[in-house]
Amino acid sequence: MNSPTAIAMSGGIDSLVAAHVLKRQGHDLVGIHFTTGFESEAVDLSSIEDQLDIKIHQMDLSAEFNRAVVDYFVKTYARGKTPNPCVVCNRTIKFGVLAQRAKTLGAEKIATGHYAGTRTRSNGGIALVKGVDGVKDQSYFLAMLSQEQLKQAVFPLGRMTKEQVRNIARDNRLMPVEEKESQDICFIKAPGFSGFVAARLSTPPSPGDIVLTDGTVVGRHRGLHRYTIGQRRGLNSPGPEPYYVKTIDMENNLLVVGGKKELYTIKVAVGDLNWITPPLASSLKVTTKIRYSHKGAASTLSIENDRTTLVFDAPQLAVTPGQVAVFYRDEEVLGAGIIQ
Repeated sequence: MNSPTAIAMSGGIDSLVAAHVLKRQGHDLVGIHFTTGFESEAVDLSSIEDQLDIKIHQMDLSAEFNRAVVDYFVKTYARGKTPNPCVVCNRTIKFGVLAQRAKTLGAEKIATGHYAGTRTRSNGGIALVKGVDGVKDQSYFLAMLSQEQLKQAVFPLGRMTKEQVRNIARDNRLMPVEEKESQDICFIKAPGFSGFVAARLSTPPSPGDIVLTDGTVVGRHRGLHRYTIGQRRGLNSPGPEPYYVKTIDMENNLLVVGGKKELYTIKVAVGDLNWITPPLASSLKVTTKIRYSHKGAASTLSIENDRTTLVFDAPQLAVTPGQVAVFYRDEEVLGAGIIQ
């Protein structure tokens, strides 16, 4: 008898349709819904159970989520860098702790409503590929998964567009209990991330000078945790042209700003690499996304001993330390690393 497939259920339309598709394909499903401790209210999944005729198990992962995702988020901002909590959550929580919990229910595979796909190579390895919906593709957020995690992963929506998902829901009278789309920083509510970070720092952030690259003081900042590279709003520093955040100098508590043309970068170091498809050479031509909303840029990745350097064919705007750089070859994700 085949083991059941676990399906992570949020209550939204994507996981609902993903579960419906798997059931239609003949999978024996067991639902799992995890909580982080940051939910505004509990999600009643009883109607999802009735619609799909499956049992959904509730799992409290608040301690693990705080430790792996929230602490990482706060500490990264405290170092003057910009974190990507969704990437970390996928690696440590959804396909980490949650996948291990799913095994206690007898499930060897875990499915989600991500718009991405996998392919099995002739050598048994797993390739991660983009979802066919160019707008909804979420392969970027999965690029830090290991081969072991990808072998357990099932992505029923990888070959579907969002419109097709909505049509399946409508045609089969599937009603989600969560209408809103999931957000990147799901654990932060009003008034925003700066207050969230400040409340969790052991040393309160202090104001300091806003300066140009030549040291000229052009204003005062309210704490470096409030800013990210490329930010324009909230600087309150009038000048001959709009200023953007260029550098966050934590050591000297300075916010360095400049004109937009100063924000372009052609070369950057990348660390903490995760290879889904290990490179066969020390120099690799790739298309790199430096943030989720980035369209991707032609670039060359050079790997030499412990140093990895990314050189773009054309300068890129606001390359941000702490963000994830994801390397693609056509539709396939080769790997990813953290911008230094």
